[in-house]
Amino acid sequence: MTEASPQFTDAPIFDADQHMYETPDALTRYLPEKYRSAVQFVQVGRRTRIAILNKITDYIPNPTFDRVAAPGAYEPFYSGNNPESKSLKELGGRGVDSIPAWREPEARMKVLDEQGVDSTLVYPTLANLVEHSAAEDPELVVAVMHALNRWMLDQWQYVYQNRLFMTPVISCALVDDARRELEYVIENGAKVVLMKPAPVKGLRGWRSPALPEFDPFWADVQDANIPVVLHASQPPLTDYVNRWEPPSTNSAFAGSAFRRVVLGHREIADMLASLICHGTLTRFPKLRIASIENGSHWIQSLFTELEVSYSKEPTSFPEHPIEAFRRNIWVSPFWEGSVEDVVNTVGWDKVLFGSDYPHPEGLAEPKGYFKYAEGMSEKRTYDFMGDNTRRFMGLPVVYKAEEEAPVPV
Repeated sequence: MTEASPQFTDAPIFDADQHMYETPDALTRYLPEKYRSAVQFVQVGRRTRIAILNKITDYIPNPTFDRVAAPGAYEPFYSGNNPESKSLKELGGRGVDSIPAWREPEARMKVLDEQGVDSTLVYPTLANLVEHSAAEDPELVVAVMHALNRWMLDQWQYVYQNRLFMTPVISCALVDDARRELEYVIENGAKVVLMKPAPVKGLRGWRSPALPEFDPFWADVQDANIPVVLHASQPPLTDYVNRWEPPSTNSAFAGSAFRRVVLGHREIADMLASLICHGTLTRFPKLRIASIENGSHWIQSLFTELEVSYSKEPTSFPEHPIEAFRRNIWVSPFWEGSVEDVVNTVGWDKVLFGSDYPHPEGLAEPKGYFKYAEGMSEKRTYDFMGDNTRRFMGLPVVYKAEEEAPVPV
């Protein structure tokens, strides 16, 4: 029997999923005075919480991020290697003090060098809860997102030394404001934008951001040739699950077995189904959209549902749904997810590596992924660990075995 070749590990990494920890004034430094009372840090006993519209949320346990669970602390849980059935709280322990590399770009660059990472997308952490918690007031959502984006520009810039690519946040709650925000971040150098995979609440109630009324925004995105990332965030189905199992907490790190099974990553499947079924991807076929940190097990079931529905009434779809998905969608399956799930459905050129550093549910350092690698060839390692993200971003690839355009046009 021939021994398997050792996993190739020298491909230059473009990490599609890293994060910053915001400073306490990230949401308020540029927030207009009339909204200041709607976003506040409050003390609950010895703990600091964030209150939005007078409702305290513990979705993020310590929104000041002065002390956090260490990078990779939850790896035993997410890798399925947790024989003692330790809770996330137990795995996180007392935590660690935040370091400058999680707060500012110059220090982060030094960490990238130490980790052997060439480039990365960098996501905010607080945005994870704001749009969900402030949804009842669309104008507040727009104001807070703009304030956060201005803070991000101050603190990190949108592109730092062509290695750190920050992801300013766009909410489609009010489509005209979304268009203005997109224009603002692009004018200030943004090369990618972040959106929540969920319905939005505008002045006329809840709706999908893929409905035709949002076409002016998507037209702007396509015309600007800027990619969109849909990152995991506070699930929009929380209220539904709460009817089955009343929560003792809304913490992102205190889920029950039932919640993990029922919620899964339903929100990303529904968001992509909407973009396909409501025709956004057909009307704007040059859009580049990536699912980040939303897992991968949902892909096959979504493909099955799309195929079944299409077989029943093909004319109810603007085009074959699988073709639309494969043309427009990239997927980063989270480090503990299955690369094979993505490859077998979407293809090798659409799967992205993401470490989730420095979050505790991520990897302690990006190259730690190689102990979970699935025997990828040298070319496939180049693709997965970096070149596919470069393609998504419209940047030149590193592996030069074949000439290719940086991005479809």
